[in-house]
Amino acid sequence: MMRSLWSAASGMKGQQVAVDTIANNLANVNTVSYKSQSTQFKSLLYQTLQNQSTTANGDPKPTSVQVGLGTRVASTNTNFAQGAMTAVQSKSACAISGEGFFAITAANGSTIYTRSGDFVWALDAGGQRFLSNNNGEAVQDRTGQPIIMPDGVGVDSVGISTEGEVSYRDNTGNMVSTGQFIGLYQFANPTGLGKIGDSNYEATPASGEPIAESENPNLTPSEVIQGYLEASNVNVADEMVNLIVAQRAYEMNSKAITTSDSMLETANGLKR
Repeated sequence: MMRSLWSAASGMKGQQVAVDTIANNLANVNTVSYKSQSTQFKSLLYQTLQNQSTTANGDPKPTSVQVGLGTRVASTNTNFAQGAMTAVQSKSACAISGEGFFAITAANGSTIYTRSGDFVWALDAGGQRFLSNNNGEAVQDRTGQPIIMPDGVGVDSVGISTEGEVSYRDNTGNMVSTGQFIGLYQFANPTGLGKIGDSNYEATPASGEPIAESENPNLTPSEVIQGYLEASNVNVADEMVNLIVAQRAYEMNSKAITTSDSMLETANGLKR
């Protein structure tokens, strides 16, 4: 069986993953804080036909003859470049300017991380109002606790500083701090974060443990911007170009298969 059939087939499979990734990017072009992904490839094993090749005169050359056996998808890397800031009417919405992540207490009690600051004020079982995402999961402060609004404070009077400090306006018009700050965390390798949907991530051995910005002065602190949301960083023009490139690569691999098939047909017809 010709090697080219399997090599080209692996190329078609790889380009299909690339098209799937591009399609997912385009589908999330309007998703809050979505980060675009790109597909990376690596070559497969090489088959050695000769350990040492020769010149036209038959003299040995210090090079071997090896034939590659195709490609495979190595990874899908996430681009964590800053997205554009979009103003919204909600005063509980927050955007991050910098490399930080919000920490969220998931329904199962674990901590997950997100760049999406589309937050709302929700009520817990005891009737206290707390800051949460759209799934009702609490946003953590710097100590890992929910951010609680004092009784009798209106939603419209709550302010959030660029440092993440939560305060409210009292009856005299003065801003009073609640003593709570929205927790912001960074990772040594954010591309290693595990994606769990809803623009949420989980820490993995590849990403490293979360590093609290408030406890590490060596980090460049992020800023919290109230009343804004971070838009997707997908560049539609780039994705369309990448889509065309992936499509052409898929077509070329399919052409290699049909060419190999024609060659096999010719070889099988030699006996006639």
